[in-house]
Amino acid sequence: MLEKLFQLKAHGTTVRTEILAGVTTFLTMAYIVFVNPMMMADAGIDPGAAFVATCLAAAIGSLIMGLWANYPIALAPGMGLNAFFSYTVVGSMGYSWQVALGAVFISGFLFFLLSIFKVREWIINSIPMPLRSAIAAGIGLFLALIALKNAGFVVDHPATLLTLGDLGQPAPLLAALGFAVIVALAYRKVTGAVMIGILLVTGISLLTGLSQTNGLMSAPPSLAPTFMELDLRGALDIGLVSVIFAFLFVDLFDTSGTLIGVAQRAKLVDENGNLPRLGRALMADSTATMAGAMLGTSTTTSYVESAAGTAVGGRTGMTACVVALLFLLCLFFSPLASAVPAFATAPALLFVAVLMTGGLVQVDWEDLTEAAPVVITALAMPLTFSIANGIALGFIAWVVIKLLAGRHRDLNWSLYALAGLFVIKLAVFS
Repeated sequence: MLEKLFQLKAHGTTVRTEILAGVTTFLTMAYIVFVNPMMMADAGIDPGAAFVATCLAAAIGSLIMGLWANYPIALAPGMGLNAFFSYTVVGSMGYSWQVALGAVFISGFLFFLLSIFKVREWIINSIPMPLRSAIAAGIGLFLALIALKNAGFVVDHPATLLTLGDLGQPAPLLAALGFAVIVALAYRKVTGAVMIGILLVTGISLLTGLSQTNGLMSAPPSLAPTFMELDLRGALDIGLVSVIFAFLFVDLFDTSGTLIGVAQRAKLVDENGNLPRLGRALMADSTATMAGAMLGTSTTTSYVESAAGTAVGGRTGMTACVVALLFLLCLFFSPLASAVPAFATAPALLFVAVLMTGGLVQVDWEDLTEAAPVVITALAMPLTFSIANGIALGFIAWVVIKLLAGRHRDLNWSLYALAGLFVIKLAVFS
C-alpha cells in the first residue's frame, strides 16, 4: 500500500528512511505549537483553541501535501504572517480576529485560483528579486522586534519610542540564554535546536517558579471558540484589500521559494530544473490555509525546515504524513504548551529573524536604486508594525526611484499598477 501511495522504490527510499525523515522534520518545526498559540492569544483568540487549530492545520496541510502532491514537505501556520495577523491587522488596525481569519481564508482562496490558472510564474517573475529579499528580511526584523519586546529587552519610552529594558530581570537573561543555545546547536547541526532551546528555558522557568504547569498530558482543549468563526463578510471591507494582498503575496513567495529550494536540495526537480506536480503542491498549500482559517489560525504555509528531513533521506510524501501524525499526537500535550512563557519562545522568534534577514546578501548594495527601496521595505515593517505598510512603501519607492534615476526599463506594467494601488491605499485607507 505504501509503495503504491508514495512510489518509494522509484524515489530510492525506504519506509524506515521516510519515518526518520518525518521525525527529523517535525523536531525542527515543532516549536510552532508553542509560539503560534501565544501569538493568536495576543489577538484575543482562546489559547487552547489556538493550540488545537495549530496542530490540526499543520496535520491537515502536511497530509494533503504528502498524499496528493507526494512531496516530503511539511506545513504549519507560518512565522511572520501570524505576527502580522495579531499585531497589525487586529492590534494596530483594530479589526476583530474573526475578520482577520476571513481575510486569511480569502487570501488562501485567491492563492488556490492562482495555482489552478497557473499565473504564479507571471506574478513571481514580475516582482524584482531584491524586493522579494527585502520583504523576507523585513518580516524577520518585525519578528525580532516582537521577540525583544516579549523578552523584556526593549520597552516603550515616551521620548525615544523604545529603550533598553531591565536586564537584571529573569526574563531577558533566560531569553538570552535560550537564543545562545539555539544558535550554538543550530551551528553544530543538532536536530531540533529551536525546540531544545524553548524546552530548556521553560524547564528553568518551571524549576525557579517563574511559570507553572498543570501536568504534561491531557485531553485536547475545545476548538469550539474558533471553529468556523471567521467573518468573510467583514473581510470584504475595502480597507482590508492591502491586508489580503499581504497575506497572499507573502505566502505565495514563501511557499514557492520553499518548494523549489527543498526540492532542489532533495534532487526532486526534473532535467530542466522544474518541479513536477508543482500545481498540486501549491494547491495543497492554499487548501491548508483555507482549512486553518476555518479552524482558527493564521496562514498555513510550507516550512523550509522540511530540508532537514530531506537531508536524512526523505524523498516522498510519506515524510510529510509522518509529520502530520506527530502533530496530531501533540494535541494531547496542551498543558506543556500552556506552561511555556513568552520569554521562552522569544529566542525562537529571534532565531527565525536571523534566518530571514540572510536574504539581504542577494541585494546589489552598489546599485542605490535597488539598495534604497530594499532598506525602506525592511525597516518600514518593524517601525510601522505592519508587513503590509512595508510592502506598500517598498513598491512605491522602487518605482519612483527607478523612474527618477532614468531606469524605467527595469520596470514593468505590473509594478506600475501595484505601486499606484499602494499609493491610493496609503492616501485613502491608512
